[in-house]
Formats: sequence, structure tokens, C-alpha cells
Amino acid sequence: MPHKPIAAGKSSFDLIDFATFLSAVDLNGEIVFMDVACGIGNYAIEIARQIRDKGTVHAFDLWEEGITKLRLKASSLGLENIEATVCDVSKKIPLGDHTVDICLMATVLHDLIEDGTHDGTLKEIVRVLKPAGQLVVVEFKKIPGPPGPPEKVRLSPGELNAVLLPFGFHPGRTRELGAVTYLSTFSR
Repeated sequence: MPHKPIAAGKSSFDLIDFATFLSAVDLNGEIVFMDVACGIGNYAIEIARQIRDKGTVHAFDLWEEGITKLRLKASSLGLENIEATVCDVSKKIPLGDHTVDICLMATVLHDLIEDGTHDGTLKEIVRVLKPAGQLVVVEFKKIPGPPGPPEKVRLSPGELNAVLLPFGFHPGRTRELGAVTYLSTFSR
């Protein structure tokens, strides 16, 4: 049984302005959306509601309990466009090369850096993301908490760019999502 991830059971979803999130992410047309390290899937559920029959949401997490909760909630809401899978995204994302339009990393990159698994995860994201795909990163502002992790592990937008540039990601726009969170978009 895999270890419980650092922030298993915690979610930043209630700390964001979802309307601002939606304005930053293009969910038009048929899309394949991927939520990496999704936890209990609050973001995945809301994205699935937005795209309904226009696309698929792939939600991945190492935490089996979170994936079970996500599957149950999706089923109870009649959301058939979510594929929730237990996996270690730092080793292998169970999708084909260049199949994902949008990848979300919601307040998780700092945890992956903290446990040393961000390189493998980012390599896998590059592999599955389409050449014109978008990476959407939600992070905690580099301010003291709570809520969120200790300030020393939080990523400023500049630090976030420095982590992602070596993987071929080009920064787009950064927006405030709430009092303690921000969103940055990246293209390849």
C-alpha cells in the first residue's frame, strides 16, 4: 500500500474564486482534462460539471481513499465523464502520449517538490500533454499561513516559473484566485 501523500484529505478548492478559475481556463470544445494529485477531487468534480458530455476528466492520486471518495461522489452526481485512478503520477500516468488538452496541478507542486517527486511528475505531464496543451497551476501565495503549508515551502510565481521552464513550459498569465491562492497558466 502506497504511503499517504503529504496533504491527503486537504483541499484548496474552498479558498478559490471558481469564477476567476473558469475565466482562466478554456473549457470550450471537446477536451481531455487531467487533474494531477486530485485528492478527493473537488476540482475534478466541478470541471466535470462544466464540460459534461463535451469531454473527459482524468483524475489521478496516490491516495486510494481520496479516489474512492471521488468515484462515489461522481457516481452520486451522475457524472459519467470522470475517470478516477489510483496511481503514482511521478512514475507513470496511465494515458497515451499527447492526449491531454489541459492539466491541472492544484496546490500540489510544492508538496511534490517537498517529497522529491516533482521531476518525474513533470516529465509525465510533458509526455501526456498535447503540444498545444495548457498547464494550469494553483498555488498558495508566498505568505504566512494558515491556511496552507508553511511559507518556506510555498512557491512564488517567479519560483514556479523557475521550476517549470526547464520542462519546456512558457509562462502565461498569473491571477489572484483568493486571499491566499493564485493561478498561473503555462503553454509548451
